[in-house]
Amino acid sequence: MNVHDGSDTSAFVRNYTVTNGRTRPHHVLGLETVLETGPGRPGPGQAEECRQILALCRARRRSVAELAGRLCRPVTVVKILISDLLNTDALVLPVTDSYTASGEDPRPTEQLLAALSAGLRKKWPDAVYPQAG
Repeated sequence: MNVHDGSDTSAFVRNYTVTNGRTRPHHVLGLETVLETGPGRPGPGQAEECRQILALCRARRRSVAELAGRLCRPVTVVKILISDLLNTDALVLPVTDSYTASGEDPRPTEQLLAALSAGLRKKWPDAVYPQAG
């Protein structure tokens, strides 16, 4: 005997209503995208999950994947909510210091160049890369 309690349907309907039927976020967000709270405020009609996202990000910077896990919601749903919060500046994408030059020096850091070089070698392993200098 197969008993269906309707919990799958109710979760689907809840996700649909939370996103107002939208299936795509306005912003391109990866699972590893890190967010922090910004100066803006969420709109009055935004879901309870938006307040939860802001509370989590107030405590410390959080990734999209971590937020989806903590909210127990599909990643796409959380990305749509995050996108809404980005639109109101309630969330922002912080610039990480590890890849920015210090002071007034506009040149990229050695760390950024090493990461770029590693990425290029991984994507095109057969290419010849001359040494700089």
